Amino acid sequence: MKREDLVRRLLAAGCVLLRHGGRHDIWVNPRTGQKQPLPRHREIDEALATHILKYLGVK
Repeated sequence: MKREDLVRRLLAAGCVLLRHGGRHDIWVNPRTGQKQPLPRHREIDEALATHILKYLGVK
């Protein structure tokens, strides 16, 4: 999955960028309080993208 598409889905679900890290950005879902790092690669493995979405509570 392209990183841009994943970020678009996170924003549409109400998640916000908490901070920039060294190699990852930290995203948080304000409704659940869950935080999850998102790597800064152009392509993100499909299994990892699914895990991030599931952990943050995005359908």
